[in-house]
Amino acid sequence: MKRIALLGATGSIGTSALDVIARHPGRFAVQALTAGTQVDALVELCRRFRPRYAVIADAARAVDLAAGLARHGLDTEALAGPGALDFVAADTGADTVIAAIVGAAGLSSTLAAAEAGKTLLLANKEAVVMAGPLLFAALARGGGRLLPVDSEHNAIFQCLPNGYDRDPGAAGVQRLVLTASGGPFRDWSAGQLAQATPEQACAHPNWRMGRKISVDSATLMNKGLEVIEAHWLFGMPAERIDVLVHPQSLVHSLVEYVDGSLLAQLGSPDMRTVLAHALAWPERIDAGVERLDLLKAGRLDFQAPDRARFPCLDLAYAALQAGGGASCVLNAANEVAVEVFLAGRLSFPDIAAVVADTLAAVDAGPIQDLPAILELDARARRVAERETARRSGVPATAAMDRTAWAR
Repeated sequence: MKRIALLGATGSIGTSALDVIARHPGRFAVQALTAGTQVDALVELCRRFRPRYAVIADAARAVDLAAGLARHGLDTEALAGPGALDFVAADTGADTVIAAIVGAAGLSSTLAAAEAGKTLLLANKEAVVMAGPLLFAALARGGGRLLPVDSEHNAIFQCLPNGYDRDPGAAGVQRLVLTASGGPFRDWSAGQLAQATPEQACAHPNWRMGRKISVDSATLMNKGLEVIEAHWLFGMPAERIDVLVHPQSLVHSLVEYVDGSLLAQLGSPDMRTVLAHALAWPERIDAGVERLDLLKAGRLDFQAPDRARFPCLDLAYAALQAGGGASCVLNAANEVAVEVFLAGRLSFPDIAAVVADTLAAVDAGPIQDLPAILELDARARRVAERETARRSGVPATAAMDRTAWAR
């Protein structure tokens, strides 16, 4: 019986994970569930899965959470605040932690799980982007294991030989190829992109995702973040990580070997496949997904990404090659710009412009420790807020709440 702590239970990844868990009650038990601000949704999940702990990241909602649990007669212990997230990530009652809090808000708890030696199912790519060296150092100290829960990185993991140890040469790996759907704006002109609305950006053609990651998919920043993540997860240099646009989203990524072999993982665009694989690894279990019918699919198309219309991809490559804290700055600026875009105060093309200006303005030195990363993150956010205000004509607000994407 695997005991699961699910960080980010009310988001799209959390919902898919709980669907898989519910299909296998004799295999999995839920130890902890967390949410950002959605008390009612969290209480309902606690009623269904009866975890030992429930955590609301917004400390102001602690009383509401406790009252909701009491109203249903649950003995689940109510906790609140970022410190509580770290606690349940490291609590010895769970052996597996699903890190599904989106954005920088999930960094500290992801590091806590790694340090505690958990099996870490990582859906929070920003933790790797911001603090890749720290994360893998924590995993080494804790003795745990990381299993990727991004569809692309999980696909690569499945195409690699057993026991792969982040040494591409030893495994005979020549190249990693990440696939991208191209998002809802794949065929839009530059003029059309300038008029794109948040609703259009969030209307992903293939995947059901949260609003922030949907915008990232539309800008190709999501793919850029995945390039950085692939570098850290698989020890592959940037120049040997490629991106192909694959509109059908059926080939989830590919691995090319030195002998010319090219292995691909295919499946329906449903995150439950990925989560079932990671939850049961090295076994296979039913995920409840629709089977992929290649005859019905008919064709598989691939094309190069348009880097002129979608410059976020090159910005991510540049940050990776710059090293140090540049990827942290990239992520912070993107989170701020996407939030302002979703609020209707920034144009779609200006997301990339804000990120580029912030990267140019912020001096990002080597990554030292978590406090230094958080300080760099805050500094980059202040610069990004200034840039969004300049472009939107709206005064900058206080630094963005890093729990925003966990809600």
